Amino acid sequence: MEDIRDRVKMIMDRENLTAGAFADSIGVSPATITHILNGRNKYPSTEVLLRLHNRYPDVSMQWLLLGEGDAGLSSNIEAEGLLEMDENAVNLAIDTNVQENRKEIGFKEEPKDAKSYVKQEIIYKERPVRKITEIRIFFDDNTYETFTPTKNQ
Repeated sequence: MEDIRDRVKMIMDRENLTAGAFADSIGVSPATITHILNGRNKYPSTEVLLRLHNRYPDVSMQWLLLGEGDAGLSSNIEAEGLLEMDENAVNLAIDTNVQENRKEIGFKEEPKDAKSYVKQEIIYKERPVRKITEIRIFFDDNTYETFTPTKNQ
């Protein structure tokens, strides 16, 4: 049974991209894709999945998330044998009359060339010298002693 890692790998193979190039194409760090591919992150974040779908809108989210339905990948993948189809698989119809509450939110990608500069200023404020006015020591028998420094200091 294939998991989301295998489906991400299929997309990378279709696009003929390395993990780093694929990460760049969807706007995430290469480590994110590496962690998905090596199984460290079994379930990618929603943001990663939405960026992937935004960059490759032909990929079905249902297929990407659950492995169900049509992958939406181009037919050249099937021709290359990258998608294995079970001849005895049952195609369950999805009721399209069911209304679902969905809201699609697009991502605005910032240009990668834009650099923002932050001016950082450190202000040192002198504080007056603090002096010890009292020390209390509490004992396990619920008593305590108070010590006050003498004026000789």
